[in-house]
Amino acid sequence: MDAAVPNRKVTVGVCGGIAAYRAVELVRLLQQAGFDPHVAMTAAAEQFVTPLTFAAISGHRVITSLWTGAEVPGDGSSIEHIAEAQSTGALIVVPATANTLAKLAYGLADDFLSTMYLATAAPVIIAPAMNVVMWEHPAVQTNVAALRARGNILVEPGNGHLACGMQGSGRLAELSEIVAAVERALAPKRRDLELETVLITAGGTREPIDGVRFLGNRSSGRMGYALAEEALSRGARVMLISAPTALSVPDGVEWIPVETAAEMRAAVLDALPRATVVLKAAAVADFRAAAPTSAKLHRADGMTLRLEPTEDIVAEAVARRAPGTLVLAFAAEIPESGEDAVGRAREKLRRKGVDSIVVNDVSLPGLGFDSESNAGAILLAEHHGGGSIHLPAMPKREMAGRILDAAIELRRGVGRLSRVPVEA
Repeated sequence: MDAAVPNRKVTVGVCGGIAAYRAVELVRLLQQAGFDPHVAMTAAAEQFVTPLTFAAISGHRVITSLWTGAEVPGDGSSIEHIAEAQSTGALIVVPATANTLAKLAYGLADDFLSTMYLATAAPVIIAPAMNVVMWEHPAVQTNVAALRARGNILVEPGNGHLACGMQGSGRLAELSEIVAAVERALAPKRRDLELETVLITAGGTREPIDGVRFLGNRSSGRMGYALAEEALSRGARVMLISAPTALSVPDGVEWIPVETAAEMRAAVLDALPRATVVLKAAAVADFRAAAPTSAKLHRADGMTLRLEPTEDIVAEAVARRAPGTLVLAFAAEIPESGEDAVGRAREKLRRKGVDSIVVNDVSLPGLGFDSESNAGAILLAEHHGGGSIHLPAMPKREMAGRILDAAIELRRGVGRLSRVPVEA
């Protein structure tokens, strides 16, 4: 672990699931990564692993009660859940059960772990594990979405054979993934984009049909806004050209609202001379109504809608960019049977002349459009060495960081990226 990390103490909150035994190895891996893990256990967790096991591995007393340390007010002892909450560098909840997820989502505080969660300002890393039917239940997914929206880091469970004998999602994520999430959460703030002006497009354009109707798409704008937030946090000047969304504008960006593809084109070309990196994350309509009207069309009149193509903003930005300006495009695909979405995106990369393209399959449940998470691949142009970078399912803010990592390496002229694995 980097010596610049100010606090190596982390708290592992162990919950009552069959994967609780894997938390023992997680403690060991955290130690090997340079952290000082302390352990708190729920009452249910003690049915699976004894506190003595964690005490022996961690070298610290294991906290199992909300009341320990608060028996004698005024004797110098602290209220333990407050003291632990204020002194830890991160809280890691593993395996996060459906019950614990519900408690954290609703702010219930009836044991040490749930109370500490409310009392800490430290990053919270949550690694769920449970039966596949439970994991996919709308109630659980609603709680997960609420926790993620509040800034908690969710390490999604894996897919495979479960302890109950079923097959599917719900396995505790690989322990290395959890450790990596902790390391990222506690890494020193990076300011590696301070010399960059990043132009980002976001949201889905709306192409008018009449005075009340439009052609649109399912884009929520979350990917583009996550890119804007991440770029800001890393020191960049950010210009965010946004089609309509329900999202709050990040503080500190130069926000340029647009509605149609034509308006987005004009805004992009106007801002392009100031940009050093262009991230085209918007879902721009490929077609618009050839003859829109400002009046309202009525059902009784019938309607034949003739479409015409919109401008290719990405290709035009590539043609007009200043020397050295990077352009990264995005491709949302719904592959048909036997179709190669990556191959299709690579052909698009060559045709448009961009430096890189981020491709994702938006037909996958819980990923892509109108979702907090995404997955896909970053494809590199041949003049950057070719190849691809696999992006497993992750929160869009985390994916934004991976995409910006790639942009930085491309800026440095590195063909094979060093910080993320590259597949030939």
